[in-house]
Formats: sequence, C-alpha cells, structure tokens
Amino acid sequence: MRRLVRPLLFTALATCCATAFAATADQAPQGRLPGWAIPQSYQIAFKVDPAQQDFSGTTTIKVKLTKASDHLWLDGKELKVSKVTITDAAGKQHEGKYVDVDSRAGVVRVDFGSMLKPQELRLKFEYSAPLNAQLQGLYKVSAKGQPYAMTQMEPISARYAFPSFDEPGFKTPFDISLTIPGNEVGVANTSQVSETPAGKGWKMLTFAPTRPLPTYLVAFGVGPWSIANAPDIAPDAYRAKPLPLRGIAPAGQAHHMQHVLSETPSIIHALENYYGFGYPWDKLDLLAAPDFAAGAMENAGLVTFRDWLLLLDKDSPARNVRGSFNVTAHELAHQWTGDTVTLEWWNDIWLNEAFATWMQQKVTMEVHPEYRADLDRVRGAEGAMNSDALVSARSIRQPITGNGDILTAFDGITYQKGAGVIAMFENYVGEKTFQKGMRAYIQAHKFGNATASDLVGAIATAAGKGDAFKHAFNSFLDQSGVPYIQTRLMHKAGKTVLQLSQSRYLPLGSKGDAKRTWGVPVCVRYGTAGGSKVGCEMLDKATGSMVLAGASTPTWIMPNANASGYYRFSLGEPALGRLTAEIGKLSDAEQLAYADAVGASFRRGDLDAGAVLAAFKPLAASKVREVATAPLGQLKWISQHEVRTDAQRARLTAWVKAAWLPRLRELGYQRKAGESDDASLLRSTLASALAFDFKVPEVRAVLLKQGEAVLKSGADGSLDFAAADPDLLGAALGVAVQTQGKPAVDALIAALPRTSDAALRNGILGGLARVEDPTLATQVRDFALDKQVKLGEMGSLLMGGRDTLAGRDAMWQWFIGHYQQVLDRTGSFAGGYLPRLAAGGGCSTPEVERLQAFFKPRMNDAAGITRGLAQTSESIQLCSALKGAQDPAAILR
Repeated sequence: MRRLVRPLLFTALATCCATAFAATADQAPQGRLPGWAIPQSYQIAFKVDPAQQDFSGTTTIKVKLTKASDHLWLDGKELKVSKVTITDAAGKQHEGKYVDVDSRAGVVRVDFGSMLKPQELRLKFEYSAPLNAQLQGLYKVSAKGQPYAMTQMEPISARYAFPSFDEPGFKTPFDISLTIPGNEVGVANTSQVSETPAGKGWKMLTFAPTRPLPTYLVAFGVGPWSIANAPDIAPDAYRAKPLPLRGIAPAGQAHHMQHVLSETPSIIHALENYYGFGYPWDKLDLLAAPDFAAGAMENAGLVTFRDWLLLLDKDSPARNVRGSFNVTAHELAHQWTGDTVTLEWWNDIWLNEAFATWMQQKVTMEVHPEYRADLDRVRGAEGAMNSDALVSARSIRQPITGNGDILTAFDGITYQKGAGVIAMFENYVGEKTFQKGMRAYIQAHKFGNATASDLVGAIATAAGKGDAFKHAFNSFLDQSGVPYIQTRLMHKAGKTVLQLSQSRYLPLGSKGDAKRTWGVPVCVRYGTAGGSKVGCEMLDKATGSMVLAGASTPTWIMPNANASGYYRFSLGEPALGRLTAEIGKLSDAEQLAYADAVGASFRRGDLDAGAVLAAFKPLAASKVREVATAPLGQLKWISQHEVRTDAQRARLTAWVKAAWLPRLRELGYQRKAGESDDASLLRSTLASALAFDFKVPEVRAVLLKQGEAVLKSGADGSLDFAAADPDLLGAALGVAVQTQGKPAVDALIAALPRTSDAALRNGILGGLARVEDPTLATQVRDFALDKQVKLGEMGSLLMGGRDTLAGRDAMWQWFIGHYQQVLDRTGSFAGGYLPRLAAGGGCSTPEVERLQAFFKPRMNDAAGITRGLAQTSESIQLCSALKGAQDPAAILR
C-alpha cells in the first residue's frame, strides 16, 4: 500500500507474536488468532449490485483443526450471518453458531455444537452485509452518478467483506465468484474463466483459483468499468508466458490510461531482472478507483490506485505524471515483497512497505534516471528522521498490542525510514551482494511467509557476515530514534584521525534520553590533496575512530558520504564553515544531507537563524531542483514562528527573493514546449512557496491573474481551467481565494461536483485549502463533510489554514463542534490521524493542553488515537520550546 505526501483519507502496522489464547469458549483471543485452526483454502462467492446498499455472500473455508475443540475463532465485522454449516472429515454436517464476541475488533466464535477431534473441516457461512461507506472492505462509491463496488482489505478490513482468518500469516488459495447485474463488469485478482446466466438480469462470473494469498490481498470490483487492453508484456528469462495487461477505469475514462500502461512493461522487466523471479500471477490489471483511502494497493493481479495517478493526458501536472510512475513501481515491487513473500505478522509490515519503497527507487533510477529517485530516497529518509526524533516515535518493528498499532504503522517510519535503513546496509555490503541475498530470500519463502530474521539472515549469509552484522541491522529495526554522530579531528603520530561518538538525536525541548547506541555504518568523505576520499567504519559502541588516509591539512569532512547513512551529524561551527566553503565538491545527495544537518542543528538549538541563512545560501543557487529547494521548509518555520518585526520580515523576504525569484522569473509561469518535468516541478514549488509562505507580491500578482482567468465562468457557468498552467492551478486558485474571498470560494465549491477530472478536482481542492478568512474557512470545512467531496479528498480541505494561531484556533473550534461528524464519516480506522487533524501545526503549550483535555476521554473512540495524540502533542511542545529559545534579532545579522 502506498502512502502519499499530500493529505489523504486518514489511513495509516506492526511485532511478534502477541500471544493468542482461547482457553474457554467465552474468552476472545487478544492479538493473533489461535494457531490450532488453520485455513487451507477459501471459496468466496458474492452477489453484488452496486446500486443497492447491501450485498450477500457465501464463504466456504477448508480448515485444519489440529486439536480437539467445540469451537474456533475467526474474524468478521458487521456481517449478518444467517447460517453456518460445518462438514466434518466423514462428510457429516453440523449446524454451527456464529457468535459476535468482540464487535469492536471484529473477532467472532464459531460453535460446533459438540466436541470435534482433530481433522479437516469445511465451514460454510451464508450472510449479508452493508456495502461499506468508509472505503473499507467491500465498499460503495460513485463516479458521474454511477455506483461502483470495490474492495480495500488491507490491513484488517477483509472481515467486513467475508468471514475469515484475517491475518497475513494465513495464506491460502482463493476461489472467487461474483454474481452481478447483467450490464455490469466484474474484475478480480485472477483471470475470468466463465460467465453464466444467474437468473433474470443477473450473471455469475467465475475466476481462476489464486495462488496462496493472505486475506488482505483479495480484491475485486463491480461496476460500469471501461477497460483498456494493452499489448501483453513479453516473456523474458524469468517468465515463459506473455503477461496480459489491462487498465480498468470508471465508465468512459479508460483511454486516459495509455501512459501508465506504456510505462508498466519496463517496470515489470526491471523487477524480474533484479529478483531473478518472474512476475508470479496470471495477469496484471491496474484499476483507477473512483474513491480510495490510500495512494494505491498492491492486490495480487489487480492493483488499485487513486484515479489521478492513472488517468493522465498531455496536460496533466508533472507531479501527477512522475507520481504515477513512482507509485506504480512501488505497487508492482510489492508483487514480490508482500505478495509472493508475505510478512508473518503486522510487526514486520516493513518487509512489505520499506522494501517496496526502496525497490521503487531502484527501478525509477534504472528506467527514469532523470527523476532522481536517489535524491527522493535521501529526502524521504530525512523526512522520517523528523518523526523519528520524537520520543513517542514507533520503531520499525513495533510490538503489536492492539489494532491501533496495526493501523498506525503505515507511516514514514515503516516506509521511508525502513527504505533508508535498507539502502544503508546495501551500501555497506555492496549492491551485488545485497541482490544475492534478496534473491535467496524470495526463493526460500515464495508463496509463503517470512520474518525480519529471515531477511536479515539472508543478507548476512550472502555477505558472509555473522552476528555482529545482524545485531547492527536489528539495532535499527527494534529501537526508535535517529543516531546522532559527532566528529572531532585529531592528529596522532602523523596521521589524521577522526574521533566519532554517537547518541540519540533529540531536538531542543525533548525529554528523551540521548544515551542510545546502534550499529552504524559510518561513511565519511574528506578532503585530500587531489580531491576527496571516502572512509567507512562500523560504529557499534558509544565512541570510535577512523584514520583518514591521505587527508589534506587542514581538511574538511562530510560525515555522511553519499548520504547513504540513516543518521544525523554535527560538525560544530568551525567544521561547518569549512564544509560550507567546499559545498561544490559534494554530490547532490551529500548537499541534501548537509541541508538536513543545518536544519537539525537549528532544531537542537546549536545554530541561530542568522547562521542558518548563511549555511543555506550556497544551496539555493544549485541547478538541481531538490537541492535548491531544500532550505524552504526550515525558512518557512522561521517566517511563521520567529519573525517579530517588520525589519525582520523585510530581511527574510529579501533573502528569499534574492535566492529564488530570479530562478522563477527565468522559468516563467507557463509550461514551455519541450521543457522537462523537472522545470515544471521547480516552477510549481517556487511559485507556491513564494506566494503563500513568504507572500512575495510579484508572484502573487501573476498567480492571481491566472486564477481570475479560471474563475471567469462561461455562458454555461463552467470555469476555464485551461487559463492556468496545469502545474500552478491549485496555487493560482489559492491566491484568488485569498484575494477575492467569498465569490471565489462559492465558485469553486460549485465547480467541484461538476467535474470528474481528477487533476482539476485536485486543483480546486488545493485552491479552497488556502482560504484564510475565518468565516470562509468554516464554509470550506463544512463543505469537506459534504458527500460531493470524496472521502479520500476530505483531508486536503481540513488540513489548511494553520499558519497562524488565529487560524489554528478557528480550526480547533470547528473540529470540536464537528468531531462526531468527522468520526462518523471517516470511520474507526482514522483514529491515529484525528489528533493531527485537530491540532497539527500547533506551537504553544495551551494548544497541547486543550488537545489532551479533549482526547483523553475519547481514547477508545477509534483505534490509534493514543499514538496519534502522543505524537501530535510532542510535536507541538517541541515547536513551542524551539520558538521560545530563539533570538529573532539573529535574522538581521
């Protein structure tokens, strides 16, 4: 499953073996289901009409009972089970009883009516259930007034669709059949093998049996889908047969999928070549969902996406085109890590998500090197470090104490930190060695399950490493936090020696304990007479050292060579000054690591704003987009929280304009024929930052002109979206909203339900989210609860308006007044996100106090609130501490 940076619907998993127990028939398992009832296969049949509110189903599960029992436990939620039939090994039928023991968790007991000895049973359930309204399980959505039903089972939502052993460790084959209206189209994980009449106006579709899958990868969809048939993906050394490839889209939109379908073969071949293992399923469908909770979902053979990631044309924003490739590569990487080899339990969700993130970056660098996925890896890891600096941060392999731990594990720690740690150890052992270990891991566990120890062991074996290597790798998996490497140059016996020490990175105001160690592969670039060299050392104690052979005197050091390490570093001001002077000798990735070190030192209280501006100055001039824009986030914080006087504001604005306005003028405000995606992305980033974060009049004036042109409605009342550059549409409409006020807000609210174009909808939402007037902000937030706003779009409207205390106060008052409506619409799976929705961006103690007071009595309203509250509260407190420690006059130095 792919997370996206932009606010989505509030989706968010993970340790070993919370012990399940079922000592008596009235004692529900806590954590995992008992291991003495093991599913062997499923037959799942659904009767679905998307126009209705309910569906019906029949589920038959072959179960291996390994101990005598009069019951078993499984999962089911909101299912109205009318009949349970148990067939024993002798063919005798028993009437079973379905008992909803824990409706909140979705745990049920099936009573056999008598004690049965160990044997193979068949359990048949006949039931009905509502089509879910919160994008979970089998859910209902609409596009252009036409209803669709489709699935999202991960992590623990299969129980909404059918009775099941809803855990990743239970992998079995599935036989899927769909009885649907005769004019509808049905798709599922595997190829359709038959279609037969099923009564007046109905037909039954039967699909080929799947290979072993966990319940969370079962997928199907019903509706007036349009289908784009692409050429088969050609066989290769690892796959003997052609691979059928299709695009599935809402009615009339399949023609927009040609771009992604043309890119997909290169991704599949790159993955097959890396793993030495052919694509494992019988076909590949990519489905553009009318509404979707996550970014995308790796269902075996039927990969589902947010519509804007697949429905592209020549005018699509560059971020959509690039995002489409990256997310597609991520989901297809899952077909090996996640689908072929599946985590045993949710504490190891990183085996799915971290590896898909890491592998996507490798594929992107191979197929589209101009996308600079190497820099995306660095930026992603650095973003994760901001979360990982919290005392309340979870570890990559977080023990599972309840469903809340599962639901909140789809975060930057799992994805970006996990990918960064993988890349660090790949760099340590070498790419070819790491690939050898990955191939062995896939072969050893194909179509089964694996744990972290299986993966780490496979890499260690390939590298010829022992327990020390495993300990180093596991030190990043099993504890939270970011290593903080401090350095000191010394000269001993004619040698240049770099003294190293490590602790936990903690920002100013943190209450954490800095005494923590990891096994850190520290790699350092240092200056030599002929240029530079790199030296590496495994630092597995609190202190260590390395000799810098051939170092110049004096020398400079970059303590994270190639930015390959998941750690932060400190240099002290003299060493920082020497490195700043040599910034041009660093690689692009190293310059990003340098930018992160400057920001991290500022947040520790080691540098003031004036020193930050001086250190950032050479980066802004970089020709590489990712490097040039790296300072923007930290400068936005200084602008929002440190500037006190007009003189300080003028100084910071002048710095920003000098750094980036000439570049934006050179780019212009309209896409040019033949220009690169990177130019479009840079234009969008700079225009948005200068217009909204620093309020540069010149930029706002140009965007306002485009926004006003869009809002000049035609005779039919439609807006002229083509009047704005496609990459600047949201920004242009945002400036118009802030300038025109209610007429612009009203026009955009009216326009949203009139278009199904995903890119245009995103632009409208982006414009509305920029509203500043408190009354209009309330109108926009009220609109977010309207069904004309997709559930997956809701968050983008609710996360705006937080740049000032007044704006956050207004959001707070709206949230507490509409809390139940938000909870009802998003469902219990939004819990981890709710505290951030209410108070994210806060920067004062009173904001923490009111957040705590509101949520502490509501901790059980939804799974995940506890973690979300802890992390949001700590983030606000840290912001407040940093703000209180600043000397705003430093800006003027």
